[in-house]
Amino acid sequence: MIQNNVKKVKLGLIGHPLGHSLSGIIHNAAMKSVGIEGEYLLFDTEPEFLIDQVKYFKSQNFLGFNVTIPFKVPITLFLDDVDNLANLISSVNTVKITPDRRLIGYNTDVYGFKNAIPSNFDLKQKKVALIGLGGASRAILAAFSQIDVECVDVYVRNVINANEFLSNFRINFSNLKVNLFQMQNLKTLEPYKMLVNATPVGMRGHSMDLSPIGDYLLKSFNQDGIIYDIIYNPIKTKLIRDSINFGIRTINGLDMLVFQAAKAFEIWTGLSPDVKLMKIAALEHML
Repeated sequence: MIQNNVKKVKLGLIGHPLGHSLSGIIHNAAMKSVGIEGEYLLFDTEPEFLIDQVKYFKSQNFLGFNVTIPFKVPITLFLDDVDNLANLISSVNTVKITPDRRLIGYNTDVYGFKNAIPSNFDLKQKKVALIGLGGASRAILAAFSQIDVECVDVYVRNVINANEFLSNFRINFSNLKVNLFQMQNLKTLEPYKMLVNATPVGMRGHSMDLSPIGDYLLKSFNQDGIIYDIIYNPIKTKLIRDSINFGIRTINGLDMLVFQAAKAFEIWTGLSPDVKLMKIAALEHML
């Protein structure tokens, strides 16, 4: 909750790089929607300066801050406490600074990913595919566990690196079956109700003209399924555009971004911002 003696809320984002970030836009809209004065600042930080930046947040009376690539895992080393969900997936994207300067870590990506899925789309006991196993994938797998997905087939480039994380994940989320495959083993999408792209392929400034999968795979996808690309810039990645051309329902990453931001804002302030206004602000900035 906001303390009575705080006249101006200070929030921030730490990560590297941050050139593509819309967090300042949507959080400033959130503050405006609930009538509080404040600022949300971006701190593009090299990894060797992580601890210095955390000390800065504490010393300058920040209410809290978000954490993005590449710090969602290493930030846990500097926190006083981590909530249960963030602890289970070893990934923190939101930190609250208490009045006595304690740092409490949370993960709101799980909430964001889950709430972007249409309420009339049922994934219970269904099979889904996930491409990539980076930081965001930890939250995605946890979300699938919460909504009772039966099985997730994860496709990655490096099975050896991914296997260690999944071994621990299976222990903490035993209700969800998770299989691991090399990317080249993805031959058909026919068994899946949803496919999620959790790689940067298709992101502006990275590989915007590319898609993680080819048209031949999209042709095999069920017409009642959904392609979910967690990239939000551009709004329509090549994967999204190709999927639309095949008449497939899609979800882009903007709703996930906005929902996770709204949940983080609630953790910091105790107030519920207007999600629609946050999304409109993001869209206006991108047009």
